[in-house]
Amino acid sequence: MQESSFQHGTTSSSPIYYVGVGASAGGLEALEAFFSHMAADSGMAFIVIQHLSPDYKSMMVELLSKRTAMPVQRAEEGMRVEANSVYLIPPKKNLSIFHGKLLLSESDRSRGLNLPIDVFLRSLADDQADKAIGIILSGTGSDGVRGIRAIKEAGGMVMVQSEESARFDGMPRSAISTGLTDCILPPDEMPEKLLSFARHPYAAKTDRPPVLLTDEDNLMRIFALLRERTRVDFTYYKPSTVARRIERRIAIYQLQDLRDYVRYMEANPSEVSTLYRELLIGVTSFFRDREVFDELETQHLPRLFERANNQEARFWVAGCSTGEEAYSLAMLSREVLEQMGKRLEVKIFATDIDRDAILRASSGIYSDGIVADLPPKLMTKYFHYKEDRYQIDRSIREMVVFAQHNLIKDPPFTNIELVSCRNLLIYLQPVLQRKAMEMMNFSLNPQGVLLLGTSETTGEMADLFDSLHQKYKIYASKGKRRPNSDKPSFPLFQEPRFAQDRSQPPIGGGRLSRAQEEERLLGRFLQALVGDYLPLVVIVNEQLEVLHIFGDPEGYLRLPSGKLINDITKIATKDLAIPLATGLQKVFKSDEELKYTSIRTKWRDETKTVQIRIRPLPGKRGQELLAAIFIEDLAARLEDRSSGNEAQVYDLGLEVEQRLHDLEQELQFTRENLQATIEELETANEELQATNEELLASNEELQSTNEELQSVNEELHTVNAEHQSKIIELTELTNDLDNLMASTRIATLFLDENLAIRRFTPATRRIFKILDGDIGRPINHLLHNLDIDLFAIIKEVAETAVEQEREVRTDEGAWFLMRVLPYYVGVRTIAGVVLAFIDINLLKTTRDALNEREIRLSSLYRATPVGIGRVANRVFLELNDQLCQLFGYSRAELVGQSARLMYPSLQEFERVGKDLYEQIRLHGVGTVETCWQRKDGTPLPILLNASALNPDNPEEGAIFTVLDLSTHRKAVARAQASEERFRQLFDTMAEGVVYQNEHGEIVSVNPAAERILGLPADRIAGWASADPQWQALREDGTVLPPDQHPSMIALRTGQPVTATVMGVHNAVLEHTRWLRVNAIPLFEPGTSKPTQVYATFNDITARLEAKRELKRIQDELRESERFARAALDAVSACVAILDENGTILIVNKAWRDLARTSSGPLAGLLEGSNYLQACECPQDAATEKASDFAVGIRAVLAGTRPRFIQHDSSCRVWSEQCTLVRRATGLPGDGPMRVIVIHECTGVTAAGEQPRQ
Repeated sequence: MQESSFQHGTTSSSPIYYVGVGASAGGLEALEAFFSHMAADSGMAFIVIQHLSPDYKSMMVELLSKRTAMPVQRAEEGMRVEANSVYLIPPKKNLSIFHGKLLLSESDRSRGLNLPIDVFLRSLADDQADKAIGIILSGTGSDGVRGIRAIKEAGGMVMVQSEESARFDGMPRSAISTGLTDCILPPDEMPEKLLSFARHPYAAKTDRPPVLLTDEDNLMRIFALLRERTRVDFTYYKPSTVARRIERRIAIYQLQDLRDYVRYMEANPSEVSTLYRELLIGVTSFFRDREVFDELETQHLPRLFERANNQEARFWVAGCSTGEEAYSLAMLSREVLEQMGKRLEVKIFATDIDRDAILRASSGIYSDGIVADLPPKLMTKYFHYKEDRYQIDRSIREMVVFAQHNLIKDPPFTNIELVSCRNLLIYLQPVLQRKAMEMMNFSLNPQGVLLLGTSETTGEMADLFDSLHQKYKIYASKGKRRPNSDKPSFPLFQEPRFAQDRSQPPIGGGRLSRAQEEERLLGRFLQALVGDYLPLVVIVNEQLEVLHIFGDPEGYLRLPSGKLINDITKIATKDLAIPLATGLQKVFKSDEELKYTSIRTKWRDETKTVQIRIRPLPGKRGQELLAAIFIEDLAARLEDRSSGNEAQVYDLGLEVEQRLHDLEQELQFTRENLQATIEELETANEELQATNEELLASNEELQSTNEELQSVNEELHTVNAEHQSKIIELTELTNDLDNLMASTRIATLFLDENLAIRRFTPATRRIFKILDGDIGRPINHLLHNLDIDLFAIIKEVAETAVEQEREVRTDEGAWFLMRVLPYYVGVRTIAGVVLAFIDINLLKTTRDALNEREIRLSSLYRATPVGIGRVANRVFLELNDQLCQLFGYSRAELVGQSARLMYPSLQEFERVGKDLYEQIRLHGVGTVETCWQRKDGTPLPILLNASALNPDNPEEGAIFTVLDLSTHRKAVARAQASEERFRQLFDTMAEGVVYQNEHGEIVSVNPAAERILGLPADRIAGWASADPQWQALREDGTVLPPDQHPSMIALRTGQPVTATVMGVHNAVLEHTRWLRVNAIPLFEPGTSKPTQVYATFNDITARLEAKRELKRIQDELRESERFARAALDAVSACVAILDENGTILIVNKAWRDLARTSSGPLAGLLEGSNYLQACECPQDAATEKASDFAVGIRAVLAGTRPRFIQHDSSCRVWSEQCTLVRRATGLPGDGPMRVIVIHECTGVTAAGEQPRQ
């Protein structure tokens, strides 16, 4: 049930946690390991922010989709984040989230370093608060550090990849160094930890269980462990903040309750420090809330510096964390002073309770991620980059003094012009907020500036401050609070304990509230006693630090200006300093009470006598040693001598002498130690001096060497630049040559002087079995597919330097022109051989084709039955034998003669020349019918065709052909007669005939087709088979698609289609006519695709309708037979029908059952058996009766009797005696003679009615 609630504790689309995953270099491997182990139904959403190249397409979606069943998609503007989904940042974009929707913005790289992980994690912390989880994986730099700080401040969880498992540990190391990480694990172990954290009740709940805040005992133990380890009391911190941090730690370690966590803290002291850091989350950055600093720069700092009378302005940054805000104020002050042109020393006191944060802040070293927070001008001016980090300039570091300081317990600074306490008060209860405000008010000079966080106000102390800017929380002090005008108050020393605010519920519940109430009553009681019953009481520790004061210390203690001092001997008046120092040393050594009296001190020009009593305070083992100092004015109170204990009278001289003696001894001891130290230092100094001289000499030598190396470096740089230019040129030239050689598609092979392969083009692989790795191998190690001794030719060229060229053929039949040339590196210097193979397949094929064509043309010229010749200027130049034989001339008699010789008249010669050459000029060819005369003078009609050899230059002559038209005209006459016979057959045949062209369009129909189709020829001409007016149907009555028409199938397949039955609509008869169609394709000579199709068809409508009627009658007969057979089967008597030979045609069910099961006269007699033969074979008395019955049947068959009936009482059926009645009746009606035989049993026995036969 817990698993179910974990998965369904939220809506199906709303994640229970939003997990921001940051990765950079090496992040792909880590992401794959993470998502390979992450469950697809975790209920969480994962947003992956990775540093992507802006110039290349990211394949991250495809890669991660193979590792997880969750949908992986690239983030888009306004996309809502849903559970069990993975979202990836697109290239060149920054990603943020607002109200659960993803927002995209352009990545502005012109501003310097871009930190997309920080951008998203910050927005995630602002949007989802404690539902945010940040994960930092492999990468360089420090992107993500600010983001995880924001997530921790919002109450979220942080996981970081372990350094040893990261391929690049820059980002993980930077994140771990913050001390804010909850888990440090390899990526493949993170999912299990993440799921266990999300399932924990403290993590999955919406309302915190009240048991955590009411378990006062364990809360007190936690506070005690924290105070013992860190000297910080968190009792009065805001309950919600403390509870949220503790719950998060419980969920991370999978503990059950607060008791288990206390045990874990006691067993693991490091967890105390971790919780301490959790409670002191210091989220800060340079110029955080930039508009606040702009307001300070333009309005308040100039006025503050103007009114500064002395040469120093003192600022105090309380809760400075790692120092970014303090340094921001320092840089801002420097900039404002430069703008004002004023010289003023600014001293900034930066304090924090966290010692580690103070140490980091004092170093002034920050990661490169600060570039995103600082303007380029300030980065250049105040920061130095070294070892992948930035260090702030020394001049700025000297302006800031860092110190560990408790704002509530330690004394405040004085004479402060500006106090910055941003985002600290929100973690405190009102009682501590009030105390902190009193401290800061005490520190500020009148009109001093107070700067608070955007969510903080002055609260109950509003009457002490004027608001300068309400939005940015900037206030001005009205001056220190004074109860009366005569006595200044010290707020720090008047409250015995921090009182509990009644409006704020206590953290620890009942017992803690009672303890606080008792403490509050005790404090009020002691305050009431002070002045009347108790003297001034000061509590100090062994270091002489003032811890608490009861009463008014005026006249005895004072706070000097400058750095805060808490030493009782430094803040006491001069007259009290010595007795206090001496007495406290004695008390702490002896652990016994000490009392001084008659001590004179001056105050306000008056001398008064006081008594000092120093008493050690009891304590437990391990607690700090404390002492109470009682200072009492003897003039105001009479000494009580009734006790009998005489107080030690303070003798100033004696005490001074004793003090001087002690100091002289201490001084002598210090001198001896100092002398020894000086001697050691002198010796070390001499050694260092000698070492320094050696180092100076070495440094001079190194300096000289460095100068020489610098000179050489410059020369090398110049040479390198030149070489780089040459390399670029050579690279371009090499690329040009490579592309040139590849584009020629010529197989080229370069061999060195050892005939080893130096280089080759890709086309070489068509001839040689060669690979890229064969470069450097001898040529004779390679195989080739040529039919020549190639290696001998190469060797000959290498030795003689004479190139060779020949046509070669490969085993596959490809032809190449091979050229083997020497490789020259000088005028007469040979350094190898070059082999070039030019593909001449096309040339070879073309040449062979031309030769073959020439042979064919020559053969055609000789063998063709048509006369062919060539003329120029109408003079015969060449003639074939057929032309000479046709006209009875020899070739010699015609060549060189004018064509006028062949014409019967000059007019015909000129007419033909004019018409023929005009056609040649216009169309390139010409055709003319004319008449030439044979040698014997007989005329011969011919068809003369001519074509110019060169249409652009007719003077080059023409080729002509002469066709004898006398034979052609006879053939035309025969063809016309044949066509006339075909036309008569076409018009008179009974079958319909339709001719269609290659597109299926009707070009011709005969009269029978017009009659069958009901349409005239002129109307259907041009119709296609696809025309819907045909309303074509298949034989089964369904619509016939146009492409299934027989004519279309014949055109498409080129095969005849026969005996196809189809229906077409007859427009005259207005009903469908059924046709039997044959479609025959027609081909032009030399073509494989039909150019025409003709279809013949008969009208089979009447035949088809008769066939259908016959089928209907047959169906009715079969139905009648079925009913008759059913009626026979329903008769209980045994019935059979015999033909004229006595063969059984049909029996009913009763007959069949008895024949199969009985041994009587019907046994085995079924369809096909001869009933008469069975009856005529006598075997016993029963069969004798059967023979008589057979005689009766034959009489019925002969027509002499209409029926025959026989009674047989000797028959036994079913082993019982009965009377068998046999009937034979002729079947009425026309047709062959048929006899109906019926057997029926009529006898009844005692056993009851017997079955009938």
